Amino acid sequence: MSIPSSTGVDLPLPRWAYVPGATAEAEADYDTLAQVVTLVPSRFRDFVPARHPALRYGLALNDRGFFWESQQVLEAVWAAAPQGGRERILLRACIRIAGANLKLRMLKSPAAIRLLGEALGELETLGLRKAAAGGDGFADGFPTAALAAQLKAKLAHSPLSKADWVKIGAVSRI
Repeated sequence: MSIPSSTGVDLPLPRWAYVPGATAEAEADYDTLAQVVTLVPSRFRDFVPARHPALRYGLALNDRGFFWESQQVLEAVWAAAPQGGRERILLRACIRIAGANLKLRMLKSPAAIRLLGEALGELETLGLRKAAAGGDGFADGFPTAALAAQLKAKLAHSPLSKADWVKIGAVSRI
């Protein structure tokens, strides 16, 4: 199985979802992730394009239950994002959501609640920053308010269970 990218190249899914403590670290599918991370430039110039294949892949991994893997890819994109840019804020929120989802899978609800709260804080910060009209950046057309509302709804019904994980793509239509 693979995830189609905006470049027309199918990116393979990891062979399994890595869960720290449940599998040995050597069992993480680093080879598959390395294929995607090589698509990330050392630096994005002005913004992270919304259709960048590594970004879309990282979001899709989260929505398919590959939470640890999603964090790894999104962190690589975050590291290349322009300093002080809106995309860095949104990427931090997405990374925290993937981390919260992983904590839910690991049955660590308090940690998941903390991470979802931090992600909500990032989205609120992003809401204070002006979007570029008609911009092609990831954060420019992202439905921040819809994702924030989803997180607020989840946090209002704590404690959370494994079934309460958050899909980012369901909001963003990746």
